[in-house]
Amino acid sequence: MLKVEHVECIENYQLKTRLSNGAEGIFDVSPYLDKGIFCELKNAEYFKSVRINFAGIYWPHGQDFSADTLEVELQQQ
Repeated sequence: MLKVEHVECIENYQLKTRLSNGAEGIFDVSPYLDKGIFCELKNAEYFKSVRINFAGIYWPHGQDFSADTLEVELQQQ
């Protein structure tokens, strides 16, 4: 099962991410910021509260992305 091993907030609503299969890169959250539950992520302080949960990442109010989504959209550094 693919898992997120590391997540770190960087500038412009991007997350530096490392997955259990060795893939590393940047996941850009900005395309999601105007969509439903993800609108709350526009708050920069709240955005920084991202955590690893099971195989993906999440925020305290229920926003989440699976490791599979991160892998598909990961931008190599």
